Amino acid sequence: MCDGQYQPSGVAEALTMLDRALDHLAAVDAASLPTSAQAEVLLALERAGAKHTATRGRVLAAFAVQAGYEDDGHRSARTWLKWQARITAGAAAGAVGWARRLAAHPAIADALAAGDLSESWAREICGWTDRLPEAQQGDADQILAAAARGGADLAGLAGLAREMYERCHRDSSGDGTDDGFADRSLWLGLTFGGAGRLAGDLAPGCSAALSAVLEALGKRAGPEDLRTVTQRRHDALEEACRRLIAAKMVPGRAGQPTQTLVHITLAQLRNLPGASEAEAAWRAAAAARGHGWLSGPDAGAAVCDATIAPVVTGHVDPAALDRLMQVFLAAHGHDGGRGGGGQACGCRCGGCTCRARAPLSAETIARLRGSLLAMAADVLSGPDGRRVFHSHGPPSHSPPGQHGDPPAQAA
Repeated sequence: MCDGQYQPSGVAEALTMLDRALDHLAAVDAASLPTSAQAEVLLALERAGAKHTATRGRVLAAFAVQAGYEDDGHRSARTWLKWQARITAGAAAGAVGWARRLAAHPAIADALAAGDLSESWAREICGWTDRLPEAQQGDADQILAAAARGGADLAGLAGLAREMYERCHRDSSGDGTDDGFADRSLWLGLTFGGAGRLAGDLAPGCSAALSAVLEALGKRAGPEDLRTVTQRRHDALEEACRRLIAAKMVPGRAGQPTQTLVHITLAQLRNLPGASEAEAAWRAAAAARGHGWLSGPDAGAAVCDATIAPVVTGHVDPAALDRLMQVFLAAHGHDGGRGGGGQACGCRCGGCTCRARAPLSAETIARLRGSLLAMAADVLSGPDGRRVFHSHGPPSHSPPGQHGDPPAQAA
């Protein structure tokens, strides 16, 4: 059934035959096939996928060189694929990437077109040989493709590529000290909704460390754990990062600890519910995170590993300060500088002959205001540095140590 009478006469006929063949396979009742037939279909589809990648890469490269996308009003082959083939931007970029990759690795392109390499193996081989000097890449591709045809598995191909890499760099450096550490890289791309995509090339030490972490934290939690292997690896990586952060082993930015300054006014602090200063500090920090100046990655860093330093600010209430001045002056026999006749000294000798005190000067009143304001700040700060303790009710007369330190009363 595979003699020449079934060969297509042209591209159009080949595409028609391809479409009909796939339609036939898609309509087959797969469950009714014996497992040997199912295996044959799966292997044939993998070979067809490899041939598809090779063919698409060659056609797309020629299409891009001839600027065929301009006929439909597009500026690149990638945008043409996105809109005409109705694929995502990532898929279009991947197709263009394969076209460039296979153009740089013709031996791998031939192996794909022959169905001797799968698409995933071809990507790995191209990635390995890209690290070699350009003059050696073609020979390396041929050697690895031949080894794959001969039955070598992926681990064997990786070992062969590693040997090529070490030999090339030993020959170029002369001492063989290059361990490939300079080729390390990692990409974390954020996608829709804050999800991420991670890719990279790990050094041997990093690979060993990460494998140990994933092995330790990625095991099944029990028979009810239905997560897949890849899901458990993802959860293991997240758990490892959370444990590192919780242990406070993540350094601050640029090697310095991260500090969050929580700005809150004295009036806001006094109005916070609760008498505990720990609760007040926590509420102040929570309010600052919700209504402060931090957002995005900065806020995330502050929440993870930041020292929260409250900064309490306030404004002088002139009316309250005037009332305090009047109380002070009245207690000392002055009329507050209003220029009246003064007050008696308060003695009980009868028929007091003490001279009435003269009104205070403006300079004296200003000095007294400053002194009273400083003393009020001292009262609110307290002996142990507390900013304020707002008491609801009469002052406590308990001796120190009986119910904790007596709170300072807000003026």
